[in-house]
Amino acid sequence: MASNDTIVALATATGSGAIAVIRLSGPESIPIVNRIFKGKNLAEQASHTVHFGTIRNGDEVLDEVLVSLFIAPHSYTREDVVEISTHNSRYIIERIIELLIHNGARAARPGEFTLRAFLNGQMDLSQAEAVADLIASTSAASHRVAMQQMRGGFSDVLKQLREQLIQFASLIELELDFSEEDVEFANRSQLEALILEINGVIRKLIASFEQGNVLKNGVPVVIAGRPNVGKSTLLNTLLNEERAIVSDIAGTTRDTIEDEINIHGVAFRFIDTAGIRDTLDIIEAKGVERTREKMRQARLIVYLADPQQDDLEEIKSQIAEVAQLDVPYVTVVNKMDLLKPEHIDALRVIAPLFISAKNNVGVEELKQELLHKVNLHNLDAGDVLVSNVRHVEALRKTEDALQRVLQGINGSVTSDFLALDIRQALHHLGEITGSVSTDDLLDNIFSKFCIGK
Repeated sequence: MASNDTIVALATATGSGAIAVIRLSGPESIPIVNRIFKGKNLAEQASHTVHFGTIRNGDEVLDEVLVSLFIAPHSYTREDVVEISTHNSRYIIERIIELLIHNGARAARPGEFTLRAFLNGQMDLSQAEAVADLIASTSAASHRVAMQQMRGGFSDVLKQLREQLIQFASLIELELDFSEEDVEFANRSQLEALILEINGVIRKLIASFEQGNVLKNGVPVVIAGRPNVGKSTLLNTLLNEERAIVSDIAGTTRDTIEDEINIHGVAFRFIDTAGIRDTLDIIEAKGVERTREKMRQARLIVYLADPQQDDLEEIKSQIAEVAQLDVPYVTVVNKMDLLKPEHIDALRVIAPLFISAKNNVGVEELKQELLHKVNLHNLDAGDVLVSNVRHVEALRKTEDALQRVLQGINGSVTSDFLALDIRQALHHLGEITGSVSTDDLLDNIFSKFCIGK
C-alpha cells in the first residue's frame, strides 16, 4: 500500500476523440514531466495552473500539449498530480507514457489513483466506491445516488452513529478496568435507548437498499403474455426503434430480448419474452421456460392480455398465475383500438391499463404506472439511499450485534460481553467507511475500477 512512488495512466477512454489526458500522481510527478516538457519550468509554477508546451524525446517533438498542475495536498490524491492533455492518437499516447515510465514513473494499477485518495484521507471507502458508481451511472437517478454518496451523505450518517456508540463503548470499557469494584459508568437505560435509536436508523438504511439498488442498476421489467398479444410491438414502441421482430405468426419471439430506456431519470431494463403457452416445438418450449425464469427474477412484470384471443375468465386465470410469483405486476390490455366499448367496460373488473402499442396510445400512462409500482415517484432529494451490497451486508451485521447488546442489557449480562458486542457493531460500521479494512478488501474493491481512476 506504500505510495512513495509515482504512477502514470491514461485517464480518458480509448477510442475516437480530440483529446486524451495522461495522469501522474506521486512525489516525482512534476520532475518527471519536467524532463520531457519544453515550456515553462513546471517546478516554479503554482498549483491549479495550465501550461502550453511540447513533449519531446530528445530532439524529437511528440506532440503539443497542455500540462495541468495540482500540487499536494490540493489534488484528487493529496499527492502532486500532473495531467497532460494531448491529441488522442494511440501512437502519441503510448509514446508519451513509455517516455514517462522511462523517466521514473510506473504504470498505475486499476483504481490506484482513487486508492491513494482513500489512503491519504481525501475520502472514506464508501465515497471511493461511489466514484466507480458515478462513472458507471446511466441515468439521472443513478447519478444522484452516486453523487450523494461521493459527497458524504451516507458517510455523515454512519459517522454520527459511530460517534454516539463510541461514547458508550468507552464507558463500558472503563467498567472493565474497575470490574472488581462492581461499578457502572454507562447508564443501561440510556444505552438501551441509544441502541434502539441507532437500530431504527440502520433498519431504515437497510430498507432503502431495494430502492437504491434499483436506481443504481436499473429496474428489470419483463414483458410477458400469451403469443401474439403485442409484446414485441410494445418493446419497440417503448424503445422507439425496431428492436424486436414483429409478426402476426404466433411464437415469433423464441428467446429473450433486452434493452434499456430512461423514464423520468430512472433506467428500466425491458425484457421481451417468448409467449407463454403449451407447445410441442422444442425451441419455443425452451423460450417459454426462460420466460418463466425471467418472470421469477424480475423486479416488475408487465403482463399483456388480448381479449380477442382469450375471454375474461381465461385472462383472470393468467393473472392469478402471475400473482403467485410474488413479483409486482401491471396488467395491460393491448389492442384497445380493436375493442368495442362494451368489451372495455367488461374488462375493467381486472383493473387493467388499456393501451394500443401499435398506435402508441396509453404508453405514457404505462410509464407512469411503472414508476409508481417500483415506488420511485415520491423520493425526497435528501433521502440517503444504500446502493452497495457490501454496505447493506455490513449494516445487517451491525444490527445483529446491537440486537445482542439489547438482549444482554435486558438479561443483565456482564460488561465484558456488552463490550464485545459493541466492538463488533463498531467494527462492521467501520468496514463501510474504511476505518476498519484489510488489504484483501481494498484489492477487491479497487481492482474493479478502470485504470486511470
